[in-house]
Amino acid sequence: MSSSTQSLASRFYNIGIVRRFDHWLHAMPHPSVVVEVAAEHVAVARWGSKRGHLDGVAVESLPAGSVMPSPIETNVTQPEAVRAALRRTFNRVPAGGAPIALLIPDQVVRVFILPFDDLPRRSNEALPLLRWRLKKSVPFDVDETVVAWMRQAARDESLEVVTSVARQKIVREYEELIEPLGVTSSVVLSSTLATLPLVEERGATLLVRLSGRTLTTVITRGVSLCVYRSTEMRTDAATLEPQAVLDEVFPAVAYYQDTWNDSIDRARITGFGEREPLFGKAIAEELRIVTGPMSDADGAVSLEGPASDLVSHGLDALVGWMLNSRPGS
Repeated sequence: MSSSTQSLASRFYNIGIVRRFDHWLHAMPHPSVVVEVAAEHVAVARWGSKRGHLDGVAVESLPAGSVMPSPIETNVTQPEAVRAALRRTFNRVPAGGAPIALLIPDQVVRVFILPFDDLPRRSNEALPLLRWRLKKSVPFDVDETVVAWMRQAARDESLEVVTSVARQKIVREYEELIEPLGVTSSVVLSSTLATLPLVEERGATLLVRLSGRTLTTVITRGVSLCVYRSTEMRTDAATLEPQAVLDEVFPAVAYYQDTWNDSIDRARITGFGEREPLFGKAIAEELRIVTGPMSDADGAVSLEGPASDLVSHGLDALVGWMLNSRPGS
């Protein structure tokens, strides 16, 4: 691995942000400023020294098609337009010269839950094994990727390794947006993984999250990440049909029920805007489970007003980052 690749890999902490994984949390940096680059907007938030206190936030819409999330193809098709929007957000919420946390679209990062009999503790020994396992599962050369991983116990207490992978050149596209503005990232994280600290740690929770046209379905159970899948939908929330979402959610739920021999306790949905009640009702009726917005989740109910407002307006990834952060570090 080259020195430039090592530098990038050290920032690619897209696993381990869920608050129960303490050994990851103590190892990774926690900038107080977090930036999200999504298909439709850029946003920056600065969190204060008091947990949950929002010092400032700025959001700017992006021209259609300026960011087109993909694990393979060029993502940032209009870098100057995106950089101009970022410049405006930093003018309102300065980064202060310190490294920031950078949240990127889910489609960039592929997440896998891999069974292992054993995995070496040393990074230089584990990485080749993980890349070998991923070789047939990703649509790009695994030798040109950034890989992050985390151990967890499976249902039968065997070893699972939650592994995420992205093309180095695509991650660099996002970092190169902020660097000309005098800003650098110490953490690069996919947006839904940043959101997970908001969901319940009790029982099994289904998270259905829409960002632009990317639908990400996650199932967590206690301390385990059980299911994670992202799909590019044909349209966005304004014209998306509930049945199209259900068609994506059903396989994830069926897989969880078969694998864990367990049922889902609740569902949380986010990113559907004004049509959120329609999708929530469809999921609740079809799956026969309690369904509510992310603002009803355990991690959100105790938030201060401004932070709670961010969750309600689809900026949950910014808040999820804060829940595990140590502002100012």
